[in-house]
Formats: sequence, structure tokens, C-alpha cells
Amino acid sequence: MWNDLAGGDGDYCAILVAFNSLLQMVLYAPFAIFYINIVQPASRRSENVTVSYSVVARSVAVFLGTLLPRVFLTPGIPLAAAVVTRFVLLKILGPKRYQRRFIDWIAPLSLIGLLFTIIILFASQGKNVVNQIVLVVRVSAPLICYFAIIFMSTLFICRRCKFDYGFASVQSFTAASNNFELAIAVAIATFGANSNQALAATVGPLIEVPVLLSLVYLMKWLRTKWTWGMNGNPPPSGDPTGSTNRAGEK
Repeated sequence: MWNDLAGGDGDYCAILVAFNSLLQMVLYAPFAIFYINIVQPASRRSENVTVSYSVVARSVAVFLGTLLPRVFLTPGIPLAAAVVTRFVLLKILGPKRYQRRFIDWIAPLSLIGLLFTIIILFASQGKNVVNQIVLVVRVSAPLICYFAIIFMSTLFICRRCKFDYGFASVQSFTAASNNFELAIAVAIATFGANSNQALAATVGPLIEVPVLLSLVYLMKWLRTKWTWGMNGNPPPSGDPTGSTNRAGEK
């Protein structure tokens, strides 16, 4: 969504999102166990902060999907809904009507879903945020630094590699973005809805949304101020990626 707002390359973004989702299916649960049960200092390790692999794996399976040992994909709820919807409606409507009548109609729901998620997060954790403002600040400070450093570092590398604006935008936002919704689901399933862990995970998207929205405006400003691509030319007006869109028009 941040990429769409910034005018990045949609096809490249879809590829990176799919690739990241596959990596999360395989690595999310092992990394959670590693960081919490192993990396955490022994002095702070206790029963209430011991993470079960099965609990984390189930949360990932529900929200994203999972890979079985024989490399069969077991889809989670969003992935399963997308796969079923695509195959069924493509057969019923055909490719052109599917794109025009369904995709164009459902696309704005991503923004509505984001706003709805923010409202629900505030409603469910608002009291805890106010009562534990010190914890919120402790979580917010490193997150803001993380978003800024990772985004600007990736953007700098893309500039050095002479990426077009569309590709540089996608790469930067993908590097800086996080799947906080999955983190919230895992934290609630493991530690409970009223735990400090759930609160810390909830603070994530509340910080991510305004920071990444600010970076969207930064990218749109840099689009006209910097030169992009191998030729060193800014993208034409009205075509931020400088490439052909899905409809085949410039």
C-alpha cells in the first residue's frame, strides 16, 4: 500500500511481497524461538516468557500459511481467500472483467482495512498505551530509528545501483515495512491480550503508519528532485515509474 501511494512499480512490489511471505512462513517461528528462548539473557528467562514453537507456527499458518516438509503449501486465511477468489472469479468473469469489475472495485478496500485495523488497535490497547506511556516510548524510539535507517540505507543503495524510481521505491518500502499484524497475533496467542508483549507489538503499527506515510511524501518529493535510472533522467510527469503500466500505456 505504501508503494501504491508513492507511485512505485506494482508488479515488482507483488513479487517482493510474495517472496517475503514465503520466507516468513518458513522462518518466522524458528526466529521467534531463537530470539526469545535462546538470545534472551538467562536472568530474564522465565516460564511466562517461554515461547512454544507450535503456538507461533499455528499463528503463522492461520495468517499467512505454512510449508509442510514435502514443500506443499498450506495456505492461511488471507492466502486461501485470495487463491479461491482468483480462480473462481477468473472462470466466471474472464480476465478482463475480473480486472475491471472485481480488482478495481476491491482495491480501495486495502486502505479501508488499514484504517479499520488502526481504529481497532487503538480501541483495544488505548488504555494500556495511556497507562504505560514509558513502555510505549521505549518501543517507539528504536522503531523510528529502524524505519529511518533501513529506508534511507536501502534508498541510498538503490541510487548507487542506478535503480529506476519505481524499483527504488518498492525496495525501500519493502525493506522498512514489517508484518506487525502477525506479530500482534503471535504475542496475543502466546502471552495474552493484556500482556506487555501484546502492547509492544500493538505500538508497532501505530508508529509504522505515520512514519511510512511521511516517507511516502519524502519519496514523492525526491521523485522530482533526484535523477533516476541508468540514464539519469527523472520519470515523466504522470508516470512515476517511467515504465509501462499494466494496461500497456505510458
